[in-house]
Amino acid sequence: MFFASDNWAGAHPAIAERLSANAPGFSRGYGDGDLDRAVYERFGEIFEREVAVFFVATGTAANSLSLAAYAKPGGISFGHREAHIIEDECGAPEYFAQGSRLYPVDGPLGRMDLGNLKRAVGRFASENVHGGRPAAISMTQSTEVGTIYSLDEISAISAVARHHSLPLHMDGARFANALVALDVTPAEMTWKRGVDIVSFGGTKNGCWCAEAVVMFDLDRAKEMHFLRKRSAQLFSKSRFISAQFDAYFDGGLWLETARHANAMSARLAATIDSAPVARLGWQPEANEVFAIIDKKIAEKAQASGAVFYEWNVPASLAGQVGDNEALYRFVTSFATTAEEIGRFGDLLTQR
Repeated sequence: MFFASDNWAGAHPAIAERLSANAPGFSRGYGDGDLDRAVYERFGEIFEREVAVFFVATGTAANSLSLAAYAKPGGISFGHREAHIIEDECGAPEYFAQGSRLYPVDGPLGRMDLGNLKRAVGRFASENVHGGRPAAISMTQSTEVGTIYSLDEISAISAVARHHSLPLHMDGARFANALVALDVTPAEMTWKRGVDIVSFGGTKNGCWCAEAVVMFDLDRAKEMHFLRKRSAQLFSKSRFISAQFDAYFDGGLWLETARHANAMSARLAATIDSAPVARLGWQPEANEVFAIIDKKIAEKAQASGAVFYEWNVPASLAGQVGDNEALYRFVTSFATTAEEIGRFGDLLTQR
């Protein structure tokens, strides 16, 4: 009963097999092999245009390099107050962007409120030398609390970015989960709505270690080659990243694994919501479930083998969690089974 994180899940068998198949023999290194080039082209097909693709080791590296690509002296990047770039990356975005700042924007359930975003960017729009100047806007899709920006919401945020001549970055650590939930194409969720650069995650959705920065501005991408190398993110044996993405995209596997994870999330949410000792914090939209549970019941479930974490209560849920309760996060993956969820449901009914 592993619901701690989709990072806890292993690699999908098809991806593990593709890694093994590419282990023998020789291939040009540093992203210049035949398989690398084929995967770059596959990204272009998926996004319906020519793109520049840069493999990196982690989502933190992808986010940090994405913002560094548009960094400027005194620059400020805007993201949701609870976004990964602000809460969980140990200052890496500021470090890689040479001291640029991150500015938190409030909004319910992980999504930036448009009015708050306009006011935040507008506060620095005059580019006063003492206060700094806007550099980028970053949005997380799906968000840190399992919600999703609609296409119209992406367009509205993009309009703010365009008004101030700012790039729009999408943290897509769970890109596929959001994509299948919206039932749209990658192009429709990104550049057709004004997104300029994407942190494209595969690790949480069945890959062993496969993350990429996808850039739509090919001129800007020329600098990324040097940024990536300087940040120690250029793989010598890059074919092993390409092999993962090759299998990931083959036959729509990446969409299949995301649909399964989302379906298991919906099943888990229904199981939790039907238990007398628990209730949902909000309805899940991707593959993360947040539930308010009696602390003693949660501790008993954890002692019985259920793995999940307590989560900080977001501002939008303030006052709704009792003294004897806590908010917990549950994450499903390609490896989650209905049997696991059933066993966990049984634990919630035990007194």
